Amino acid sequence: MNGSQKIKEALDILISFGMPRAQQNERSALCLLALLNLTPKKRWKDSETPLVGITPMMEFAREYYDKKYAPNTRETFRRQTMHQLVQAEIALYNPDKPNRPVNSPKVVYQIGPHALEAIKSYGKKDWGSKLKLYLSQRETLSERYAKLRKMKLVPLLLKSGQQVLLSPGKHSELIKAIIEEFAPRFVPGSVLVYAGDTGDKWGYYDEALLNKIGIEIHNHGKMPDVIIFQPAKNWLLLIESVTSHGPVDPKRHEELAELFKKATAGIIYVSAFPDKKTMNRYLDNISWETEVWVAEAPTHLIHFDGQRFLGPYGSE
Repeated sequence: MNGSQKIKEALDILISFGMPRAQQNERSALCLLALLNLTPKKRWKDSETPLVGITPMMEFAREYYDKKYAPNTRETFRRQTMHQLVQAEIALYNPDKPNRPVNSPKVVYQIGPHALEAIKSYGKKDWGSKLKLYLSQRETLSERYAKLRKMKLVPLLLKSGQQVLLSPGKHSELIKAIIEEFAPRFVPGSVLVYAGDTGDKWGYYDEALLNKIGIEIHNHGKMPDVIIFQPAKNWLLLIESVTSHGPVDPKRHEELAELFKKATAGIIYVSAFPDKKTMNRYLDNISWETEVWVAEAPTHLIHFDGQRFLGPYGSE
């Protein structure tokens, strides 16, 4: 059997074991083969359990599979493959000496016994049953990572009781603050129309309500981060959540004005910042006839112009 076929099979095993997409690659497949001391001509049932370090793994890939890696990629092997294989319990870390210092040049890895038992059946009739047994006894790394991502999501509870989960991060935390801190204080009785999300641009979208106000959006990429409607005053607030870029500057003001020009509600433009430090970076760019809110001082609002305070321009 040639080397490329063996690499392909090793990759298939990693996928079957539920490794995350970032570890479904040739480098990870070669690490698995090195852990098993499985050269191209050997069969899976001949897998061994040597103690092997990162540099020997790279030498194994070069000698037996003609895959050459630069010495400075050792950290990539360690951080982007072996760390995850250990987390998945496919590989053991320093099984000969668990208390070995992390920075020791003698750090070694070894294939885990349960993974080895399943791997030895690869390509045989009982591979399916052995794999099923292996997976039934543990949670795959993909499943664990998915749960961790879900735990980090930012929950947003709407008045209707509906819960929206936004991707984790400062941007989503600020969006949450806009809806839960800004809106009740400055536009009480308002309704959330839209809340974008870095992971899913349509994090929350009441399209029917926006249509009722006279707006139909076909290019969601131009949407502000948050849209809030206050029925009592017929106000539509277009709010940008600014953590690294994107306040309502003159250019953005014109874009939003064009996008929402058919709205039957009065338009109010708001730039929201997590703190004054972030706001200070954008003061020179903020457009006149807009509002600024800072989450660290939620009871205050900064008005950019003196003609009116918190109201749509063009109205009495």
